[in-house]
Amino acid sequence: MASLDRVKVLVLGDSGVGKSSLVHLLCQNQVLGNPSWTVGCSVDVRIHDYKEGTPEEKAYYIELWDVGGSVGSASSVKSTRAVFYNSINGIILVHDLTNKKSSQNLHRWSSEALNRDLVPTGVLVTNGDYDQEQFADNQIPLLVIGTKLDQIHETKRHEVLTRTAFLAEDFNAEEINLDCTNPRYLAAGSSNAVKLSRFFDKVIEKRYFSRDGNQIPGFPDRKRFGGGTLKSLHYD
Repeated sequence: MASLDRVKVLVLGDSGVGKSSLVHLLCQNQVLGNPSWTVGCSVDVRIHDYKEGTPEEKAYYIELWDVGGSVGSASSVKSTRAVFYNSINGIILVHDLTNKKSSQNLHRWSSEALNRDLVPTGVLVTNGDYDQEQFADNQIPLLVIGTKLDQIHETKRHEVLTRTAFLAEDFNAEEINLDCTNPRYLAAGSSNAVKLSRFFDKVIEKRYFSRDGNQIPGFPDRKRFGGGTLKSLHYD
C-alpha cells in the first residue's frame, strides 16, 4: 500500500470550527474524543477508491492537511503558514454553522491559500459575502463543509442552510453539513458520502489525468518538512 499515488488536500477554516474532529472522522471513521488546538499543521491520511465500482477503480492516498491558526494572524505567521500551501491539489473549507464570522472568513482563507490578494476583486453582495466571479477561474477543486449542525435549532435550520448554500455557490463548490460527533452523517451511500467521494475523485482526476497536474505553479512536489511544524503524518 505504501506505493499508492497521493494527493494533497488542505483543510482550512477558523480555529474552533472542528477541523481536527472532521479530519479524524474522515480518516479513522471515528469520533475524536478530546480534540485539541492544532499548532502548525497536522496531517492524516485516508485511502480513497477512485471511480469505485468501475473498471478504472484505483486506490489513492488522500493527505488531509489540517492547518492551524487564524486568518487574521500577523504577516509573519501567514508567511510561516505558506509552506503548507505548496503543491496543493484540493481544498476543504470548514466553517461553524453557528458562527457566521467563520463562514465569512472562508473567503480570506481561500484567498490566502491560493496566493491571491486578501482584498477580493469580486463584487460585494448584500449579505456580506463575495461574488462567485472571484473564484470563477480557480482550477483547484473546493469543497465547503459546515460543522455543528446538531447545535442549530430546527426552527433556524432553513435560514442558516439557505445562507450557507449561497456560500458554497460563491466558491462554485458542493457543500456538506454535518455533526462531527456523529459518523452517520458520512455513512456509506448517504448523499454526503457521495459528495465527498465525488470531490476526492475530482481532486485525483485533476492531479493525475489533466494536462497541468492541477498544482499551484512554482512549487515542486516536496516530501520533506522542516521547522518542526508538522505535527503528525499517519499511513496506517
